[in-house]
Amino acid sequence: MTALIPAATVLLVRDAPRLEVLMVERAYQIDFAAGALVFPGGKIAREDADPAWAEALLADHGLSPLELALRVAAIREAFEESGLLLARNRGAGIGGALASPCRLPPLIAVRDQVAAGDISFLGLMQEGGFELAIDALAPFAHWITPKGMPKRFDTHFFIAKTPADQDAAHDGHEAVDAVWLEPAAALAAAREGRRKIIFPTRLNLELLAQSESAEAALAAARARRLVTVEPTIAPDAGGVMWLRIPADAGYGEVAARLDEVA
Repeated sequence: MTALIPAATVLLVRDAPRLEVLMVERAYQIDFAAGALVFPGGKIAREDADPAWAEALLADHGLSPLELALRVAAIREAFEESGLLLARNRGAGIGGALASPCRLPPLIAVRDQVAAGDISFLGLMQEGGFELAIDALAPFAHWITPKGMPKRFDTHFFIAKTPADQDAAHDGHEAVDAVWLEPAAALAAAREGRRKIIFPTRLNLELLAQSESAEAALAAARARRLVTVEPTIAPDAGGVMWLRIPADAGYGEVAARLDEVA
């Protein structure tokens, strides 16, 4: 049986003035979702589960070690791929203002080394006097790759408002572009073949499009019952393989031909 790979991704949203979400275009040499528009994210790194995150940097959070590691991973991946950092000056506490953008250039200058594992993200935050704003993240969705696939991810999607006055910039390695898009515009680009958007990303864009503002999207996520989505794959009477997801997951009745799902 293929082992599940824990992963985290984050929908960074803003009003400009209409609701927009940050999406990054994955490099074509990446082995998963090459060339696709995705939300910043990736698999949990060993350091994301370091107990020092809870001991040294974060206010009382009431999260399990896995829940905390997922949030650390989401913030770290967003920083590595977009340069946006959900963090506060140490001691600001839950709900406090996020760190001033003027403090970020020295961090962004070394984000490639963080992504490569040459510099510790934990150490960088400690030395800079930051604590991660994990309370800014709200769970949005939880997807597990269908059984039978060669690589299976256990992905937790989060949503957060974009830090004020911070500018997104792709890393040029895993992400070769960073764009702000209204959910409907991203979906239209996929339908028209101008952009590649994989199945889970498309459905989560459709879910996000139900909200009219960043604040409304966060409120909806916090109010929604989180249902794990593990699509099933089965043939119809004619032998065509179909992918289906649970009807109670919040996406409506979804069935798609496997050969048509990106």
